Amino acid sequence: MDEEYDVVVLGTGLKECILSGLLSVNGLKVLHMDRNDYYGGESTSLNLIQLWKKFRGSDKPPAHLGSSRDYNVDMIPKFIMANGALVRVLIHTDVTKYLYFKAVDGSFVYNKGKVHKVPATDMEALKSPLMGIFEKRRARKFFIYVQDYDENDPKTHEGMDLTRVTTRELIAKYGLDDNTVDFIGHALALHRDDRYLNEPAQETVKRMKLYSESLARFQGGSPYIYPLYGLGELPQAFARLSAVYGGTYMLNKPECKVEFDEEGKVCGVTSEGETAKCKKVVCDPSYLPNKVRKVGKVARAICIMSHPIPNTNDSHSVQVIIPQKQLGRKSDMYLFCCSYSHNVAPKGKFIAFVSTEAESDQPEIELKPGLDLLGPVDEIFYDVYDRYEPVNEPSLDNCFISSSYDATTHFESTVIDVLNMYTMITGKVLDLNVDLSAASAAEE
Repeated sequence: MDEEYDVVVLGTGLKECILSGLLSVNGLKVLHMDRNDYYGGESTSLNLIQLWKKFRGSDKPPAHLGSSRDYNVDMIPKFIMANGALVRVLIHTDVTKYLYFKAVDGSFVYNKGKVHKVPATDMEALKSPLMGIFEKRRARKFFIYVQDYDENDPKTHEGMDLTRVTTRELIAKYGLDDNTVDFIGHALALHRDDRYLNEPAQETVKRMKLYSESLARFQGGSPYIYPLYGLGELPQAFARLSAVYGGTYMLNKPECKVEFDEEGKVCGVTSEGETAKCKKVVCDPSYLPNKVRKVGKVARAICIMSHPIPNTNDSHSVQVIIPQKQLGRKSDMYLFCCSYSHNVAPKGKFIAFVSTEAESDQPEIELKPGLDLLGPVDEIFYDVYDRYEPVNEPSLDNCFISSSYDATTHFESTVIDVLNMYTMITGKVLDLNVDLSAASAAEE
């Protein structure tokens, strides 16, 4: 341990593991430590006994729920966009060889009290009960514009510069009503609130394109994929990658105290009386609490059920987005469900999550609109956790701290944080122009 490293990474959460893998591949000498005796930090996966210990304080779950080890309950459940940034990172690093993915059955949106499949193409727009007949035609025209849009080909821009035109102005040109805008912005472009309406439209158009291209990729009912046995597989896959490139891993290291020189720059990390010297530290907010601030909290419910979420075509894996406006809230609510078809529960059992950015101190009341959509549940656990963001200046102290995981049930915001950190640490932009077909072989 008394050696010198380029980077010491603290915590084996997903963000830290991806970074540790990327930095090792980049040729840096990496030491990766965690105070826990398991991988994953906040984003770990629990079996039934671990779940019971965490939320019920006992290690005796009821027998009727089946074998503990048949459960892999993700603490930060998120689906992966099939053509999204995370898949590109997985392919770029060749981590795909350690993982098996399976398509997610359904992507739905809540609108006026009902759950509907999210229409993602011009053909689906014509069939969707979300819109009346005239609105369908307008939406179809808008979808065709988005599908044909190419930022490098001005002929496809129809005279609009989307780096200047706001989303609101673009949508007004097609005359779409608020109801349609709501599902396009939140369920297709995956915005978390309505700020995007006053921002340049290019980002929203790109996000819509990502959704429809991801949907087309596996011909499934959704644009998402998910690893067999859950997300707990991901940190471990990146840990293996880091080890292949000479990274060193140590779990169960208490304290992990970050040491600074007289200029306030990181100079090492001490654990159990030994100090690993380093130039930079990468960690989650819990390792440097005096360099982060609380920016919010996430409320969620974890449910074990014996049936799929109603009105989702019996989908064994599904995401339902409830746009904020539908509930008169400031932020969206997310439903996530997975089952034995992704090997995260025993046969006949489903794991469902309802999560949102907390706006009160009463998660039971706040999450009720989402829970009401689930139908009967066998067991329910409530959890609220604080969200932190770094407030330090990495150029001065060489500490690179990730933000806490948000309430979304997809990975796009998580990966953006990782890629930004990678660029800050290395001064390089990760090249994500990869052959996407490399990940499809492992699909089934």
